[in-house]
Amino acid sequence: MSKRNIDAVVFDLDGVITDTAHYHFLAWRQLAEELGIVIDEVFNEKLKGVSRMDSLELILQEGNQQHNFSLAQKEEMAAKKNLHYCEFLKELTPDDVLPGILNLIADIKSEGISIGLASVSKNANTVLEALELQKVFDFCADAAKISKSKPDPEIFLTACNGLGALPQRSIGIEDAAAGIEAIKASEMFAVGVGSSLHKADYQVENTDQLCWDKIKEAHKNWISI
Repeated sequence: MSKRNIDAVVFDLDGVITDTAHYHFLAWRQLAEELGIVIDEVFNEKLKGVSRMDSLELILQEGNQQHNFSLAQKEEMAAKKNLHYCEFLKELTPDDVLPGILNLIADIKSEGISIGLASVSKNANTVLEALELQKVFDFCADAAKISKSKPDPEIFLTACNGLGALPQRSIGIEDAAAGIEAIKASEMFAVGVGSSLHKADYQVENTDQLCWDKIKEAHKNWISI
C-alpha cells in the first residue's frame, strides 16, 4: 500500500509503546491507601487511558469520597500521585520498549509515513526519553493542552492535525477501550492491542503480533467497505 492511502499512524504510549500501567497502579494504590480506599489491579483497568484528574475521581467514587475534597485538594492529591509515579519511572530503560514495537515503527517510517503520539500522560516526554524514543515521533500531542479525556477524540484529532494528516486516512493504535472509542470517534482506523477490545477494526493480543503488512491489509479491507 502506498503512502497516499495512509497519512499517519498515531500510537498510545502506556500499554502500546511500553507498559507503565503497573507503575501507575502502584502510585494510585499508594495514594488510595493514604485515603483509606482499597483498589486492586482489576479496578486499575478502569483507569487505563483516562486522565490523571478523571482517574482520581474514579478512585474517590470507589471510596465514596468524591464530595469530601475541594478542587485544590484534588489537584494536590493528583500531584502527589504523580510524584510517586515519577519515582517508579526512574526504573525505566530502553529495554522496556514492548516487543515488536521498534520493528513496527521502522516498517512504518520506511514508507515515509508520519507517526505520532496520543497519550494523556503528562509524563510522556519523560517516558520517551527513558526509552530513548524522543526523536522517533514526528509529533506528540501535549496532554497538558487537552481538555477532554479519552474516549473523547480530542487527543487523536490533535495528533492528526499536528502531523498534517486526515483522521479518515490515519491509523490509531491503543490498548484500552476508552482509547479505541476515541480513535473510532475521530474516524480513524482502530488497532487494538489486548483482549475485549471488540470495537477495534483490527485486534491482536500482544504487541509482538503487530505486523505492518497485516495492519495495512486490514486497513485496505476497511476502506473498501
